[in-house]
Amino acid sequence: MQDRFVAAPGCTVPTSELSWRFSTSGGPGGQHANRSSTRATAIFDIEGSPSLDDEQRARLTRRFGAELTVMVDETRSQTRNRELAIERLEAKLATAFLSARARRPSKPSKASKERRLDEKRQQGQRKARRQRPTSDD
Repeated sequence: MQDRFVAAPGCTVPTSELSWRFSTSGGPGGQHANRSSTRATAIFDIEGSPSLDDEQRARLTRRFGAELTVMVDETRSQTRNRELAIERLEAKLATAFLSARARRPSKPSKASKERRLDEKRQQGQRKARRQRPTSDD
């Protein structure tokens, strides 16, 4: 099992900073699922982590809150579920540091403006045809 995981770009955190809870996973598996505590829940205390700098901590806290919890119960092995929990924790933390691309404002094309105006004209004619004819005396 890993002894460190990546929390932020250029920042690795020892797995000793994670809190673990284990419970029975339920579901299919018979007696093994009922008796073995294979579900792994990893809890990363973002606010209390000494490995993060202030900017990283603030960014993660805005995104996830004071702590980040990941629960895995996919396999029958507690060790494998722990490994999967760390992988998912890394993936979640990585998403917090992705920045959205800046939106470049666009203008509608000349053809699209013409189509919109044609549609408006047609709609107006359609509504005009629904009205009662006027008598021209």
